[in-house]
Amino acid sequence: MDKFDFKKTYRALYRPGSTPALVQVPALRFLTLDGTGAPEDQVYQQGVGALYALAWSIKMGRLSGQAPEGYHPYVMPPLEGLWQLEEGLSTPRARWKWCSLLAQPAFVTPDVLEQAAQQVRRKHPELPVERVRLETRKEGLCVQLLHTGPYAEEARSFSRLLRFLEEHGLQRRDPLWHHEIYLSDPRRCAPDRLKTVLRMTVAGQ
Repeated sequence: MDKFDFKKTYRALYRPGSTPALVQVPALRFLTLDGTGAPEDQVYQQGVGALYALAWSIKMGRLSGQAPEGYHPYVMPPLEGLWQLEEGLSTPRARWKWCSLLAQPAFVTPDVLEQAAQQVRRKHPELPVERVRLETRKEGLCVQLLHTGPYAEEARSFSRLLRFLEEHGLQRRDPLWHHEIYLSDPRRCAPDRLKTVLRMTVAGQ
């Protein structure tokens, strides 16, 4: 049996083109954790660590004989992030608001999350697993593109998204927030080859 892969099943969401385009984002289930500060801060790093620790515990549960009902093999999805910069790119990094997300298969329930949390607490008591929530989110109509290059150069791609909205008479639904999906591992990828999906919600037409 082929493993379920979010990037293949939802190809339009995770593999967009390099030019802005509209997309309908359906309801998806996520492990989420939010906070404030720069991505290099310990709070953010530990938060992401908690997400991955829980996600791997759920994914590998079948190896310990604890696979939840409805379990099926799947590929670990990429890390995603919602970011709020109240003053745009000039917002001090210490005041960036964020919500980190990892998509989850439908069989992941609150009980499945709690079972994984108990395991992670024993192995990694330093991780803030108590702050992780299981949520269903539906973004609806969005505009997005694939940004290739350093995170510090995302401004040029955001300008293209905003120009697309203006040219098509559209407005952002949540002007302060944007969505990023990290398709590359910055620890193993040169900055100029990083691939990041950039997405903004669009007000109903």
